[in-house]
Amino acid sequence: MNRVYHPIYLLSVLFFLFACQETERPKTDFGFEFQPLQVGLFWQYAVEETIVFGENDQESSTYQLRDKIEYTFRNAEGDEVFVVNRDKSTDGTNWTAVTTYGIQRTNQALLRTFENKKQIPLVFPPRLEKTWDAEIYNADESDEFEVVFVGNLSLNGRNYQEVVRVLQEEEDDEITFRDNRYEVFARGVGLVEHYYEVHTYCSRNDCLGKKLLDSGRKTHMKLSAYGKL
Repeated sequence: MNRVYHPIYLLSVLFFLFACQETERPKTDFGFEFQPLQVGLFWQYAVEETIVFGENDQESSTYQLRDKIEYTFRNAEGDEVFVVNRDKSTDGTNWTAVTTYGIQRTNQALLRTFENKKQIPLVFPPRLEKTWDAEIYNADESDEFEVVFVGNLSLNGRNYQEVVRVLQEEEDDEITFRDNRYEVFARGVGLVEHYYEVHTYCSRNDCLGKKLLDSGRKTHMKLSAYGKL
């Protein structure tokens, strides 16, 4: 027996099937929220820094940095670039402009252009043991970064439920140089910690192997406040 179905019935069936397919195949979570990008967002950091000028000659200081997204523009490739102003303060009240840099998402990667140098500090989605060449935009360099931790973190009295720790370098030959660098990103917040320690050791015969710092810098940034202005 041939049956004739009403058009409304057929449309209902098609809608049901489409809805089921959407439920079975949810949108992929790329983890873009590990670095939110929106005009007006700011991040303030407490910074401890030590600069080594030579043997037994170093200077330590504490200060604050504040990064704020001021505006956006489209580059030649059509990507939206977020322009960040960085200010510095020693008392948290009076701020002085330090520099301006750009940050954007392109090809499932976070691209940061700082002091005319492009670097990829994070890729999406960020997964444990994921590696990439952070200097791929610099033809004469190569530097492999790796996600070494995914989980919870307590920092500066704040508890972050989901963070990724990106190891940039961890090497110390105890004779000529030390290079330890990493960054931590929290979902819904962005960069919460930055650690940079690059030094050279004295290499004269009378101090070789004694780990006497000859030059370099150690900078440790920890997020103290964030939000939107």
